[in-house]
Amino acid sequence: MHTEASKCVTSTKIHTSSLPITISGLTKTYGIVSALSDVELRIKSGEFMTLLGPSGSGKTTLLMALAGFIRPDRGSVKFGDEEVIMKAPHLRGVGMMFQNYALFPHMTVEANIAYPLKIRGEDRNTVKEKVGQVLETVQLAGYGSRRISELSGGQRQRIALARAIVFKPKILLMDEPLSALDKNLRELMQLELRTMHERLGMTTVLVTHDQREALTMSDRIAVLRNGKIAQVDTSEALYVAPQSEFVAAFMGESSFLTVEPKESGYFFRDQKLMTDSVAEPVASRHLLVLRPEQLEFIQGTERAHYNCFEGTVERILFQGESCLGHVRLASGELVQVRRNLRESNKSTLPKVGDQVIVGLHRNETRIVTGE
Repeated sequence: MHTEASKCVTSTKIHTSSLPITISGLTKTYGIVSALSDVELRIKSGEFMTLLGPSGSGKTTLLMALAGFIRPDRGSVKFGDEEVIMKAPHLRGVGMMFQNYALFPHMTVEANIAYPLKIRGEDRNTVKEKVGQVLETVQLAGYGSRRISELSGGQRQRIALARAIVFKPKILLMDEPLSALDKNLRELMQLELRTMHERLGMTTVLVTHDQREALTMSDRIAVLRNGKIAQVDTSEALYVAPQSEFVAAFMGESSFLTVEPKESGYFFRDQKLMTDSVAEPVASRHLLVLRPEQLEFIQGTERAHYNCFEGTVERILFQGESCLGHVRLASGELVQVRRNLRESNKSTLPKVGDQVIVGLHRNETRIVTGE
């Protein structure tokens, strides 16, 4: 797997330039449904930005508005300094990869890739040269004469990518291009697409509902919900410093404890929490985020730097490289604690019915606003 991915690094390069994207006040409604609501987003030149969210969040609508396939009700989309909101899709100069690849089954691989060049009036020799170059780039040199039906899923994905980049667009848009692949191939292609982006340098916008895929591939992620952007940040920042209950829950496994803000800090019941985290002060609820992998079973001598909660183990689940403990806190809430079995002494794992202390280090104690 790693060998195939690494081949892409040494293959023929296609040098491109890139453009920033500026989205301002973008709004789109369908009857009473608001697909996009006053969306503001700045995508840097050469950046890999992922639009992430559940079904119906507006991510695909936003991508289609960038591509020109959907006309917003109002708002602005600029590629560089150029307003493109009224431009037809074929005049925007973007490369597009669709979820189903949208390859022409009656054409050969070469003809599929050549199609964007031919509609731009490129001469035959130039087309042949560019098609050969891009086939080398995606590690499919020699496949030009094959039919689409003769290709595997991963090969079709690469041909779709080749067609999207063959005319050297400054912006590449991808609508869940890996969703049809099996798990192993999907993970390989995530690495290959990321490597390709780093080599080509074009501004890339990806739509996905897969959190792990977004974390793996992106420079930054825009999390969407109900047609609005909930938070935009780097992968790491979204995971370790979510700003809301929705983002914390969507970006990984989480439990939540309701806490009370006071002048002297945040309190769970009568327990003052050690944290530097500060949530939006005007909110209906404030919550402590508990991620299973951040929680630990604490001994009494280790409590100094941890926020600790007493509880009883209700269940221990073996999950291969880790185990997941379900702990019922004395206050009644159920939380989960994940232990990596390779790093842990199995003999120290608690058993069902054991009284335990669950600890969250003060540096990982995060307060967010509730819904």
